[in-house]
Order: sequence, then structure tokens, then C-alpha cells
Amino acid sequence: MKLLLRRDIPKVGLAGDIVEVKEGYARNYLIPQHLGVLPTAANMKVIEEDRRRAEEERKRLRVALEEQARRLREVEVTIAAACTEEGHLYGSVGPREIAAALRDEGHNVEAKQVQLHKPIRQLDTISVPVVFTDDLTVEVKVWVVRETAAGPLDETRQQEKQEQEPDQTETTAQNGARREANAHVHRTADGDSQ
Repeated sequence: MKLLLRRDIPKVGLAGDIVEVKEGYARNYLIPQHLGVLPTAANMKVIEEDRRRAEEERKRLRVALEEQARRLREVEVTIAAACTEEGHLYGSVGPREIAAALRDEGHNVEAKQVQLHKPIRQLDTISVPVVFTDDLTVEVKVWVVRETAAGPLDETRQQEKQEQEPDQTETTAQNGARREANAHVHRTADGDSQ
């Protein structure tokens, strides 16, 4: 079925294009969602405004994507993962984890933009393409490193515990002295009443 598109639809066509689509797709989705109309002379005139608006939106989007791609050049992300002694990961690192690491660094990247052909299953350094459009792709270096179980953070916590222990010991000694004094007062008070 021929249809005149009112908006840009990925992998179908741009606004103002007359495209051939399956009848069910047109009748059940494109026409009810006002994304396409039948290509009549009247609709062709009305669509010109939609075409102009879509062209402006494409230009704005292209500028934003080029800026985002420029900021993403030369970016490296490090992902810590649990692994065996040989360096094989217990799980895997996929597009979702890479996109999350990029978002943590302030880049607006979705998992579907990360083109990883197979998940990373061992400690490695790999260049991964991030696709913004068909003709705009950026390579990002991903470092998959060993997750440290007893790293500097744990050593710092142990030092803090050791520093706190004398304070707790003093507090315990003070509490013990207070208990003895209170017990002595109670004994004296009991002795006085007898």
C-alpha cells in the first residue's frame, strides 16, 4: 500500500516521502497514529508544512548528535567486573553496562546505540562503536578490569575500626566504673536501711 508519511519514521522513510508499506502496518499503525495519509493531491499540499517542520527538526537533531559525537571522541570508560583468577568474567559486559558507564561520565548514550557484536566475557580492552546515525559513528575504548574485593576502601575501613576501638574501650571502662559506683551506692543504701 502506498502511503504519504507525515513524520520521519526510522527504516521506513522521511516526512513527505511516498512509501510502499504493508497494508496491515499502514491501517493498524501509521494511519491511526497520524504518521501517514493516503497520497492524494489535497494531502500532498497539506504535507508541505509537515515536511518543512520535519526538515528543521532533522537539522537540529543532526547538530545535537554531532556535538555529542565530538564530546565522545577519545573517551575511555573503565568497568570493574568480578572474574576468576584467569581473568574470565563470572557474567559478561554488554551494551547496557557500557551505556551505563558512559552515562555515569555525563554522556547521553542508550544501550541500543552501543554496537557490541558479542558480550565481553574476559578482562580486556576493546574499542566499541557508538552509532548515532548511519553515517555518524564514534569509537569508545572500554577497559574491563578486575573488581577488587579487598582494595584500599577495605583497608581504610579497617584503620577506622582500629582508631575507634580505643574510644570504645574507654567508653566501656567508663561504663564499668559507673556501674561499680552505682552498685556501691545501692549497697550502701541497702546497708543503711538494714
